[in-house]
Order: sequence, then structure tokens, then C-alpha cells
Amino acid sequence: MAKDKSQNATGPVATNKKARHNFELVEVVEAGMALLGTEVKSLRDKQCDLEGSYARLTDDEIWLVGAKIAPYERGGYVNHDPLRKRKLLLHKNQIRKIRTKLEQRGFTLVPIKIYFNERGKAKIELALATGKKLHDKRQAIQEKQAKRDISRDMKRYK
Repeated sequence: MAKDKSQNATGPVATNKKARHNFELVEVVEAGMALLGTEVKSLRDKQCDLEGSYARLTDDEIWLVGAKIAPYERGGYVNHDPLRKRKLLLHKNQIRKIRTKLEQRGFTLVPIKIYFNERGKAKIELALATGKKLHDKRQAIQEKQAKRDISRDMKRYK
């Protein structure tokens, strides 16, 4: 019995919650990931952490650095290294476009989330981002609080 395609796409496996707080996201890119079998099984169990991870461009290839995919529980001696660098799969023209942006001052490549698409392939969403200053973070928090206060007041009067 074949699986329904809608069952494969389960939503995000891991998200980088601090990315939107610490960075101003300019452009979002979807990439595939070259993973080992035990890494895929561990991802399906949602055993992943993107905090402190980043993507680096070296020799016309993009690598994910610092992402922790926990060892698979029943992997035995064939388990993977949890903090190993993982190659990201992009087209050459996408890599070229990203390279030109990264050469500009202040841009970095930040992973936002890992998920499985409809075909059951592990994908990662990367963002070209610039770092926020402390006053920008404070302003964003104040705007968020103001919106909450307004919506709370509107509920009270309805």
C-alpha cells in the first residue's frame, strides 16, 4: 500500500527561532541536503537543532555548519557524527547569485527551517540576511507588543 503524498509533508522538522530576531531576512532560498541514512531517520523523529548554525560557501559549494542532527537511536555502529558539515544541493546559477550577495558587505547565509517536501525529500530553507542592531531588535519588540495591545483592546470592545 503506497503512502499518500499529503502524509509525507509533515511540516517543519526544526526551525531557527532566533533567525528572525537576530537578522533581517532579505531573500529566501530552498535547498536540498546530502544526508546519510541515519540522519534522515533522525530527522523524521524531529531530532534536530539549528541554533547557532550557518551556511558557508567554499569552492562553489554550500555547506551547512553547526546544525546538530542527533544520532539515530537504533543506528548502532553505523551512526553519523551529529555536528558534521553537510553539503547543500543547489543549482550553479543559484550558487552564483548567492555568491554575489555574500560578497557584498554584511550579508550572511542563515538556515531558517528543515522540513520534508511532498515527495519525502529533506529540504532546508536558507535566507540571505543582514544582522540587526540592538535598537532594531528593541523597536521590533515594541511594535509586536503594540499590536498585541491593540488586538487585546479590540477583543474587549467587540
